Amino acid sequence: MGELDLLNLSKTVLVSATLVSMPILVAVGAVGLVVSLIQALTQVQEQSLSFVPKLLAGVGTVLALGSWMLTVLTDLAVMLLGSLGTPS
Repeated sequence: MGELDLLNLSKTVLVSATLVSMPILVAVGAVGLVVSLIQALTQVQEQSLSFVPKLLAGVGTVLALGSWMLTVLTDLAVMLLGSLGTPS
């Protein structure tokens, strides 16, 4: 396996990891922003108040998009395992 093949594989892995993790990060970030805004407006500074909604947003995103995430990761694994068997 040449250097170019390794670079292409690493690029594919990084893109897939970013693609799979981005919906969770966006959902948790948006919920965190809303909760922080509400806390600032009401002057209620309770740590568990910000943790629980973000946790629920993350779990909800995984439940909603889990099958798509699994498909992307499975396709990546099949591609990586297939590339192991091909000689250069």
